Amino acid sequence: MAAEPSAAARHSFTVNLSILFGELPLLERPAAAAAAGFTAAELWWPFGAEHDPSEAELDALRKAFTDAGVRLTGLNFLDDLTRGARGTVSVPSERDRFRANVPVTAALAASLGTPALNALYGNRVEGVDPVEQDALALENLVLAARAAHGIGAILLVEALNRPESPDYPLVSAAAAVEVVDKVNAATGLGNAKFLCDLYHLARNGEDLASVIDTYADRIGHVQIADTPARNEPGTGGLDFEDLFARLTAAGYSGRIGLEYRPSTGVSADSFEWLAREHRAAAL
Repeated sequence: MAAEPSAAARHSFTVNLSILFGELPLLERPAAAAAAGFTAAELWWPFGAEHDPSEAELDALRKAFTDAGVRLTGLNFLDDLTRGARGTVSVPSERDRFRANVPVTAALAASLGTPALNALYGNRVEGVDPVEQDALALENLVLAARAAHGIGAILLVEALNRPESPDYPLVSAAAAVEVVDKVNAATGLGNAKFLCDLYHLARNGEDLASVIDTYADRIGHVQIADTPARNEPGTGGLDFEDLFARLTAAGYSGRIGLEYRPSTGVSADSFEWLAREHRAAAL
């Protein structure tokens, strides 16, 4: 295990509870994160294929976070990841489900003080014109950006990696930022931002230093995992000492999301690279 990068001390971290502590039931994960020293966490859409969960389900999730003293700092809109999809924003058959989910997600986020909402773009659909999908995506992202603005949050647009998501069209920083700029031009709100996931970008072969320097003013959130196995820092080929320092130099002061799979299968054992005193986020 690599030694803790000193540059980490200049950043604030949030733990993704959809991938970390996955060995536990969802409602137990906020408490487990708190026990490991974290005070902030993020989630993919936590209700599977259900786009409009019951109030009891929503209340149970809220209670899990408030009881643990952990703030939910990021939340996906309906993403259909449990069904092998990569979001619903651009998928014509999911238009109604996504639009019904927008106020549900925004209300849940508002109730937990969540400042960032992520809208995964969705895969290309065989037999559907990509131009049609992109037009639908823009319409839906405009709706999502306005809903996020209404609760004081930003909207995130994320690039994924082609090897793992071959049908996902946003597989470069430039492609994601182009969508961000279109959304901001359409709304005039300026609250659409680039979710800079260093793992996905590295798997795509991008120059991470160049991405950070080029798009620093568009970055709304950063997520990390080491490459190529998507495990914790120190298990692969990325130089996080350098990356954290570059983010600082570029003026990035937001949170860094830990979105990796623990190499041993035990999440609590995967944080040795980050000193406990640096795990609690400034809320």
